[in-house]
Amino acid sequence: MNVERIREKMKGGFRPFSVVTSSGDKYPVPHPEFIMITPRTVVVANDRGGVVTLDPVHVVGLEDILPKKGPAKRRAKK
Repeated sequence: MNVERIREKMKGGFRPFSVVTSSGDKYPVPHPEFIMITPRTVVVANDRGGVVTLDPVHVVGLEDILPKKGPAKRRAKK
């Protein structure tokens, strides 16, 4: 995948997404501070401070992370 496509995803109103690799692994990017992109490397951090370094050639897709739904509200019976 072209790193420019990832950069385009970061522009405008940021929405969380996952980086999907050719092995099927998914690396969530909940905030722009969790990813660093260079011409030859994509680095994704997790909330524990760990990082994974990916070769852009193995990045095959970007998937939006849907917002988590809160607990369902029950209607009061009439």
